[in-house]
Amino acid sequence: MKVIAIIPARMASSRFPGKPLKPILGLSMIEHVRRRVTLCSMLDDVIVATCDKEIADEVERYGGKATMTSGSHESCVDRVAEAALRFEAKIILNVQGDMPLILPEVLESLVTPLLQEEDLLCADMMGPVEDEAEFQNINVVKVVQDMSGNAIYYSREPIPSFNMIASEPKVSRYKQFGINAFRRSFLITFTNLPRSPLERIESVDMLRPLEHGYKIRMVSTQYPVVGVDLPGDMEKAEEMMKKDAIYPQYMDI
Repeated sequence: MKVIAIIPARMASSRFPGKPLKPILGLSMIEHVRRRVTLCSMLDDVIVATCDKEIADEVERYGGKATMTSGSHESCVDRVAEAALRFEAKIILNVQGDMPLILPEVLESLVTPLLQEEDLLCADMMGPVEDEAEFQNINVVKVVQDMSGNAIYYSREPIPSFNMIASEPKVSRYKQFGINAFRRSFLITFTNLPRSPLERIESVDMLRPLEHGYKIRMVSTQYPVVGVDLPGDMEKAEEMMKKDAIYPQYMDI
């Protein structure tokens, strides 16, 4: 079964303009992401989807694949879906272009449920909320799941209730990482669904299928997934990269 990863990226980030081309230890962020995703043995191909020629040029300069997409997409999943129409694959991974320390093991764990369960349409990656500051941070999307491991709701607000969670020790606090896996047919269905009210309010695209009645399987990882949301996150990413075991493996690719 053919599996590909599509990395959406654009220059016009409201919180951090030009982010994909910002250098980390001499290599642009988008190239760190692309090269690390390429190390995942389950993937047959890796493509960067962008509306900006500067990003496409950067990727192709290093021998990577890029495809141009519309500049009007409000959702990164919609950008991935447009790109996916040009490639033959049964499973499509959406990996954000601002995760320069992404681990191949994380991608493998996300793909596995779709390979094992024929009826599963979509999987989404989550991990434990690290501290109270992260729980309160509106840039961190929180998620709650049902007893079968499917998403109930996503929010930028603290969920579940911090005041009540102490009485339910089995309930943990999770954050969404913005890494998803879709069956190609469902990804096309997703992008044809009208944007939903809660999706707009929370600015979380994965609320769209939930509001339309589809299930999303949450996959938890204990591996660190570091995203760069703001300019201030760059210093942390650089310090972690200096100690990263995977970084030396791809610098000569």
